[in-house]
Amino acid sequence: MGKRLMRRLGDALSLPRRTVRLRFTALYGSLFLLSGAGLLLIAGIVFNGSASVSQSAPTGPYAGRPVPPSSAQVQAHIERLQEQLSQAQATASRQFLVGSAVALAVMAVVSVVLGRIVAGRVLRPLRTMTAATRRISADNLHERLAVPGPADEVKALADTIDGLLERLEDAFTAQRRFVANASHELRTPLATMRASLDVAVAKPEPVPAQTIALADRLRTELDQVDRLLEGFLTLARTEHGALADHTTLSLGQVASTALAARSADLTTKGLTTRVAGGRDEAWVRGSRTLLARMVENVVDNAIRHNADGGWIRVATETDATTARLVVETGGRLLDQRQVAELGRPFHRLGADRTGSDGGSGLGLSIVAAIARAHGGTLDLRARDEGGLRVGIALPRADRAAEHPGDRPTGRTSSAGTPA
Repeated sequence: MGKRLMRRLGDALSLPRRTVRLRFTALYGSLFLLSGAGLLLIAGIVFNGSASVSQSAPTGPYAGRPVPPSSAQVQAHIERLQEQLSQAQATASRQFLVGSAVALAVMAVVSVVLGRIVAGRVLRPLRTMTAATRRISADNLHERLAVPGPADEVKALADTIDGLLERLEDAFTAQRRFVANASHELRTPLATMRASLDVAVAKPEPVPAQTIALADRLRTELDQVDRLLEGFLTLARTEHGALADHTTLSLGQVASTALAARSADLTTKGLTTRVAGGRDEAWVRGSRTLLARMVENVVDNAIRHNADGGWIRVATETDATTARLVVETGGRLLDQRQVAELGRPFHRLGADRTGSDGGSGLGLSIVAAIARAHGGTLDLRARDEGGLRVGIALPRADRAAEHPGDRPTGRTSSAGTPA
C-alpha cells in the first residue's frame, strides 16, 4: 500500500511527458518570443537615438559664445528648460523600459498559447491517424485510414500505413486459410491410420502383446494429434471472426455444466470445488459452441494442472457493462511474467506443463481467441498465495434478450464438494 501511494505521488509530481506537441510548442513559442524581443529592441534603439539627437541640438542663439550680461536671465531660462527636458527624457526612458518588460512578459504568455495552438493544428492529422490505427486490430484489418487531402508528407505517411495494413491482412488471411486447410486435410490420414490399427488388432489369429501395446500407444498419440487439429480449427475459426450462432447464455450455467461433466476427473484427483454466484448469473451473448468450449478449456486447465487433493474456485461477477468468469486454483508460487505468456499458443509453465499431461498447449490460447472474438479479454494472474487466477471479461447481455430457443435442454448439476 505504501509503495503504491509513493508511486502515485511520484507520478503526480513528475514533469509532463516530452511529447511532439510539447516540443513544437516550445519551438513556436520561442520563435514568437524572439520576434517580439527583436521588435522591442529595435524600438528601444530608435527611441534612444531620437533622445540623443534632442540632447545635442543647439539650445539658443548664444550657444558656444560668450553671453552678454544683459542676457543672463535668458540663459538661466534656457538651462531650466534643458534640465526639464532631460528629466522628461529620463522619465520616458524608464516608462519605456517598464512597458517593454510588461510587453515582453505578455508576449511570452501569448507566444506559448499561440505555439500550442499552432502545434495542435499541425499535429491534428497525425492524431487522427493514430486514433484510427489504434482501432484497427487483427479482427478488422480490412479497415483503412483513407486520409483525404493534398499529396503532402502526411498523405504519404497515411498511404504507407494503408499499404502495410493491406499486406498484414493478406498475411493473416493466408495464415488462417493454411491452418484451416491443413487441419482439415490431416484428418483423413489420421482416420486412415486409426482404422488400420483397428484392423490389425482385430485379426482372428492371436495378436502379440507387444502389438496390442503399440496399438494402444499409437491410439493415444492419434487422439492427441486429433485434439491438436481440433484446437487449430477452433483458433482459425475464432481469429477469422466466424461466429456461426448467436445466443444469450449464462456463464455461471455453462461453468456448472462443465464441472458436472467432469465430476469423474474431479473425484479421481480428489479436488474440491467452490462455486460463488448462481447458475443464472453473468449473462453474455455469442456463439454457444465457442463460449462453451472457452469455459471447458478453463475448467480442464484447472483440473489438469492441479495437485491431487487440491481445490478449484469458480465465481461469476457482473457490473453495468461487463460479465466476468473467474477460475482460481491453488498450488505453488508462479512467476507473473511467465503466467502472462500462457495465453499464447504452445506456451507452458515449467516442466509439469509439458505434453506429458495430455494437453496440446492450445487451451488458454483458444480461450483468449474466443474471448477476443466476442469483444472480451483474458486476464491471467499468479496468486500471491500460490496458484493461478484465470479471469474472462465479456460484454454483458440483458437476460431479457434471451430467446426461448436459446435455453439448453436437459438438467445439469454442480460438481465437486464445496470447500
